[in-house]
Amino acid sequence: MKPGNLFNNDDRGVSPVIGVILMVAITVILAAVIGTFVLGLGDQIGGSATAGVTVDGDGTGSATVTLTNTGTAESVDIVNSTTGDRVSSYTGTLPINSTGASVTVSSQGDYNVIATGPNGEESVLRSFNVTTP
Repeated sequence: MKPGNLFNNDDRGVSPVIGVILMVAITVILAAVIGTFVLGLGDQIGGSATAGVTVDGDGTGSATVTLTNTGTAESVDIVNSTTGDRVSSYTGTLPINSTGASVTVSSQGDYNVIATGPNGEESVLRSFNVTTP
């Protein structure tokens, strides 16, 4: 092999192509990160409380809500979605904060099961309906 053939004109185009691909990739990543912060999407990450609940009797005369997993929630409440009243205000058994605890709701209405996190953030876990018996 001749030493003059080691560096052909064909090999010179590889480095600039790789450089352009790397610059485009870096630009796209930077645009995504900056766009996330500018649009405020970064504030919403990890801000909701989670828990596992089951609702037995949805759409019937009474519904039983059971906490199956506390997740990141400190407590779970049931709220009448029409009036905004917490069920605990007239049952005395909420908030639910231990696994396996359950509450039976027999008053007619639409309800939301709400988890409250350690920083006071709330998220709706489940909605259900209790009809006239």
